[in-house]
Amino acid sequence: MADPDIRTPPKRATLKDVAKAAGVSLASASYAINRTGSLGEEMRAHVLKIAEELGYRQNLSARATRTGRTGAIGLVVPDMTNPFFPSLAQAIVHRARQNGYSVFVTDTAGDQQQEGEAIRQLVDRNVDGIVWFPVNDENSIAKLVADIPIIVLDRSVPGFEAVQADYVQGGSLAVEHLLALGHRNVGVVAGPMDVRSMRDRIDGATAALASVGGPTFVVENAFAVELEGTVKEAVEARSATAIFCAADLIAVGVLRHARKMGLAVPEELSIVGFDDIAWSEYCTPALTTIEMPVDEMAIEAVDALLRKLDGEQDGNRRVIFNVKIVVRETTAAVSA
Repeated sequence: MADPDIRTPPKRATLKDVAKAAGVSLASASYAINRTGSLGEEMRAHVLKIAEELGYRQNLSARATRTGRTGAIGLVVPDMTNPFFPSLAQAIVHRARQNGYSVFVTDTAGDQQQEGEAIRQLVDRNVDGIVWFPVNDENSIAKLVADIPIIVLDRSVPGFEAVQADYVQGGSLAVEHLLALGHRNVGVVAGPMDVRSMRDRIDGATAALASVGGPTFVVENAFAVELEGTVKEAVEARSATAIFCAADLIAVGVLRHARKMGLAVPEELSIVGFDDIAWSEYCTPALTTIEMPVDEMAIEAVDALLRKLDGEQDGNRRVIFNVKIVVRETTAAVSA
């Protein structure tokens, strides 16, 4: 006689159970669960709802054996302390989840050696592919990823398909906004110039300033709020009535330093950033900036990676998204 206190655990729902309960074929149930095949969205939603009600969970080990895929991708970014990257990671994870994938996210601390080790670990974990936001434009991982599909974000690394924004357009829009406000003495604070995306931002800005004799100054700073000595000196010289900062973190640093100097923003100094990180809207005053299409770039990066997994090959393909200016409180007409 069975002990009444001993209970048999409930049987795990199978794909056949889902198909039967949903009133569809086993193939259709598989298409819905794996988000493949030519299945209508209404039917897919119906099957997924039934699967959830039954508590169905995929056997990932079995799927990997059957398909050769683990259902996981990697995301490699240089610096999760920069507010831009958590927003990007969230968008990547959301799009991957919509397609039935999980994401391993790793931070390289802006170091190429750590970057190589992070990618090696992802390869060792048999991820199906990697979305890579490199430290710079160098192909430092060629020997590690010969058989792994990779999509590059932001950078221009030879041999890899890339998803980017129109950085030249962004630099130009920032300066054109300042020129329209009457500013003629405009300084430029660049981020690290060892990547093409930064050089493009500065090229767009300086080209737009050609009509007024070029920038008042061009100095460089790390991707950080803390300002380097040359940047502080340029701001303190008060030779510019407006400054374009090619990254929002730098713009926040310039804004903070201007306030320490007693400069009123925007009455005495207008500031424009680039990226539209979460901090931008909540600065005091709120930062005028160039908005990066993070969600669109994330969607394209994941979709492009999945296309590569399905056999599409185009190592030289680049997808470039337009940017736009978001006018807030750090810019105003030049004071007489």
